[in-house]
Amino acid sequence: MSPTPFEPASRFTHAELAEIFNAGYEGYYTPFTVDEEAFRFMSTIWDDDLDASLVALAGGDPIGICKLAIRADRGWIAGIGIAPAHRGRGVGEALMRGVLDAGRERGLREVRLEVLVQNQPALRLYEKLGFERVRDLDVWMLDSVPGDGGAAQRVHLEQAQERIRRERQEREPWQRADETVAHLDEVEGLEGGGGAVLFRTKGGRTSLLQGVAHDEAAARGLLQALGDTMPLQWLNGPKGDPFNTAIAALGGTCAHRQHELVLRLDPLSS
Repeated sequence: MSPTPFEPASRFTHAELAEIFNAGYEGYYTPFTVDEEAFRFMSTIWDDDLDASLVALAGGDPIGICKLAIRADRGWIAGIGIAPAHRGRGVGEALMRGVLDAGRERGLREVRLEVLVQNQPALRLYEKLGFERVRDLDVWMLDSVPGDGGAAQRVHLEQAQERIRRERQEREPWQRADETVAHLDEVEGLEGGGGAVLFRTKGGRTSLLQGVAHDEAAARGLLQALGDTMPLQWLNGPKGDPFNTAIAALGGTCAHRQHELVLRLDPLSS
């Protein structure tokens, strides 16, 4: 098989990249499409490096994309997809190897990613490349909160952030990390005796961005205080997190489960 030609993603417009991205996710386990505005938004808040990200070509036409986000010496695969007609031909592996080499050239010490638990072909590829499983992450949805609101109160964003940073027990996933939150507007804080949360309501949906709680009861009280801002999404809550069990207790559903993986990179020799 001849080598797959690549172009840096930065050579394409955001509209073109959105189209390439959508083609790569066609027929995926969960439907996922973006327009130009959504692609630009995700690329900004996640710190995608479009010079390090790659687009695969066949006959000069784009057939796949792998996005690499970078923060200091850490990287994250912000999405990889191959157009259906070109899957199963090694394009995904070639893209991943190319992006990982770009990460090494930039001095990254590690690259992380998430993969849906049912996506066994992708998981096998990542493990072949040397990625190791770190933890399981759940995506939770909650349509409404029964009963009275909790006793937590709205507080200044900085107050809630300080408590979360002081009391958090787990590293935040990339999509909800401090750096991501710093890119967002209209983020609000809520604090009660048992914990605090950061959340953002946009387009009729609330995203629970970060949270700490002493136990499930405390997490449930914080969620109940958000009762008028439903429906709510909690993206990539680590297994055992009190907000996972609190959302379940309030009638929420686990929409997706993912494995988080990490690859420790050795620097390129000079």
